Amino acid sequence: MRIGDLAGATGVNRRLLRYYEEQGLLRPVRLANGYREYSESDVTAVRHIRGLLAAGLPTAVIARLLHCVHDEGERLVPSGCPGMVTDLRRERSRVTGEITRLQESRRALDTLLASASERSADGADDLG
Repeated sequence: MRIGDLAGATGVNRRLLRYYEEQGLLRPVRLANGYREYSESDVTAVRHIRGLLAAGLPTAVIARLLHCVHDEGERLVPSGCPGMVTDLRRERSRVTGEITRLQESRRALDTLLASASERSADGADDLG
């Protein structure tokens, strides 16, 4: 199947499919005319890539783990690959750190908003 067919089958646009190829996540066969030729296994790979991206994994980690997952019904489940648990724990820790940073940002914004609301209530100029 061509890239347009893969895009239609997966709901992922062509540009993103090319990006997945650049990242080494997809490896289509190149025909003599330069066209990419995808297989049904690429449809599955794109579904797995999307699931791993939804879990917050960067493409570099997905490249290492993509062959370590399979479908179990509608669920994406890991296979026993060396290092997978370590990678997943590292990424979970990274996501947890990012959540902490975002919560700190939200608290700082809340403080700024409270201060701006007080100024506005006191008749000071509206800050925007």
